[in-house]
Amino acid sequence: MTSDKHYVVLKGRCWRATDPAVPSDVSARLRVHLMAARREVGVARRAQDKEAERAARERVHRAKVALGERGVPWWEQSAAEREARWREGLAALDG
Repeated sequence: MTSDKHYVVLKGRCWRATDPAVPSDVSARLRVHLMAARREVGVARRAQDKEAERAARERVHRAKVALGERGVPWWEQSAAEREARWREGLAALDG
């Protein structure tokens, strides 16, 4: 992890860290959605189903935004904006 705790370094590459303000139970639920969506991407690619792949990739993106790993950097958001981000993302994924 970088000294500012904003990024994780894996194999020499920086990846944005998950927002530490996301409650652990919410983070766990979002990760379940993320991993399920990643599996759906693989299934859709093997089936050569472009529409299903697009939908699965959108779910991956939505989960990563909710976790703070994409979109506006979490350290640039207010506490209220951060909470709204993960609440909205979880509601959409729980759908």
